[in-house]
Amino acid sequence: MHTFQPYPIEELEFNPFEKIGKDWGLVSAGSKQKANTMAVNWGGLGVLWGKNVVFIFIRDSRYTKEFIDAGDFFSVSFMDKNYRDALNYCGSHSGRDEDKVANAGLTWAYKHSIPYIDEGNFILLCQKLAAMKITDDSFISPEIKKWYADGDMHTMYVGEILEIMAR
Repeated sequence: MHTFQPYPIEELEFNPFEKIGKDWGLVSAGSKQKANTMAVNWGGLGVLWGKNVVFIFIRDSRYTKEFIDAGDFFSVSFMDKNYRDALNYCGSHSGRDEDKVANAGLTWAYKHSIPYIDEGNFILLCQKLAAMKITDDSFISPEIKKWYADGDMHTMYVGEILEIMAR
């Protein structure tokens, strides 16, 4: 497998609606001692507070949220289509109960102590800047409530993109 190379952010060219919304990614957080990952397909990239950022949404019930809340860094690993089964596995199993990464056939890797998925082909290494709880009273459009019928709300995390790595 080819090694990762730094990827200059000013050369970034991808469709976020495809990459995030359809292809999905794996958001990972934690340490070399203990980390977790989960599939993510709600989010985006842009500029906020004078920084290049990624924003992702994680439900309260997700185990990975504990790792993001406890630390300062996270990664988003994008995979090619050959890893769709692994993405589905990581999106439907909890790391509370098993070694989800190994069971999905994936491997941990670390840069600057930030965990990411080694099988990814495009990695965003991020420093957490903000966490904002989504609440019912923030909805302007009533149709949004259908996404929260069970009360399992999201937190929006904004992270500065510190480094991009690509194969």
